[in-house]
Amino acid sequence: MATKTSARPKSAPSYRCAECGWTTVKWVGRCGECQAWGTVEETGHVAARTTAAATVAEPARPIAQIDASAASYRPTGVGELDRVLGGGLVPGAVILLAGEPGVGKSTLLLDVAARTARGGAKVLYVTGEESAAQVKMRAERIHAIADTLFLTAETDLGIALGQIEKLDPALLIVDSVQTLASGEVEGTAGGVTQVREVAASLINAAKKRNMATLLVGHVTKEGSIAGPRLLEHLVDVVCQFDGERHSRLRLLRAVKNRYGPTDEVGCFDLTESGIEGLADPSGLFVTRTKEPVSGTCITVTLEGRRPLVAEVQSLLAKTTNAQPRRATSGLDSSRTAMILAVLQSRANLDLSSLDSYVATVGGVRLSEPATDLATALAIAGSRLDRPLPPNFIAFGEVGLAGEVRPVPEIGRRITEAERLGFKYAVVPASPNGPGNVPEGFRVWQVSTLHEAMEVAFNQRNR
Repeated sequence: MATKTSARPKSAPSYRCAECGWTTVKWVGRCGECQAWGTVEETGHVAARTTAAATVAEPARPIAQIDASAASYRPTGVGELDRVLGGGLVPGAVILLAGEPGVGKSTLLLDVAARTARGGAKVLYVTGEESAAQVKMRAERIHAIADTLFLTAETDLGIALGQIEKLDPALLIVDSVQTLASGEVEGTAGGVTQVREVAASLINAAKKRNMATLLVGHVTKEGSIAGPRLLEHLVDVVCQFDGERHSRLRLLRAVKNRYGPTDEVGCFDLTESGIEGLADPSGLFVTRTKEPVSGTCITVTLEGRRPLVAEVQSLLAKTTNAQPRRATSGLDSSRTAMILAVLQSRANLDLSSLDSYVATVGGVRLSEPATDLATALAIAGSRLDRPLPPNFIAFGEVGLAGEVRPVPEIGRRITEAERLGFKYAVVPASPNGPGNVPEGFRVWQVSTLHEAMEVAFNQRNR
């Protein structure tokens, strides 16, 4: 008698976004994750869900009984990187470092690798973008040679995992995650499927071996991290490495950090001999002249929790064009245009027949609204041809009504200015006052842009 066999249920087709890797069981015209149109394609079938319970190898324990000493910070030796990470590298943590080409990602991580290796730990550096000889040349240039720093030029994920198995390093660096590919998965290196597989395999190895891992990630022309959005969700820390191409300054920010804050910023100086941390970078963004010059103003901005002294410069020139030119460098062009309109309407400064050029010193980018007042005073000084007093700073947000609004951390900004030798400040009026003002430091609290200009240009000698 023939036995009766049960038919295996058919699985539904699967669709995946080619841009971000989002999956769905039904075709849609627009991706539900990245909102891109026309990128969802059929990829196969959805596997059956796992419903059977497996044997528990290690039962769950009360959280109070978990030993957290193994997850303590270990300093890298690079103070600015440790500041951003919250204290150093956590064993088993996976960190994604993204940035534009040439910003200094590989140089920074090679320095971290050498410092860690000099401490006696094994470090494996996997490069998929350069040959081993090219990395060796850069290591010699920045003095990053160590006996326990191991280097391999590899693009095959399986071989890279074999190197990890054989060496058992305390720190793994992969440069970059988009260059590795697995032979067991379809698609080219850097594609959504490959990046997902490579990241998942490396993260699994890091957690299993308690191995700190640093991954270099590419960015798109829009500035976002290349590959599926899932990559940022899988890793523990996401850091963005930024810098102007023609400037030596590099800024490191944590976009996501499971082990520490995300409001810290690390400053680095990229030179021919390598990359160095800048504990006090303010000197790069300020010019000191013997005599005051009109059209300049010093401000104090906050990069994360770090106060940073920077200079805004303005130049106004007559034009015969019906539409005056408005050029900016290091500042938001829309916000600068707004300040020009406020000066014309609220401060009665005729700027309609003048080209305006406003820039920062040293290539620093100022995006905080607290720099509005310094921008306004620099433009007003250029228009009136009147310099501001020596050792003078100003900060505050300027509104469309001409008011000067309070900004966070007024006291910290004043303390930083006093430390660098400044003696006078125009700050927004605040219900709590400016805080503890250092002895010998003069502070004027203002509520409007007109008051700020009165103090800055008519009371220089007070």
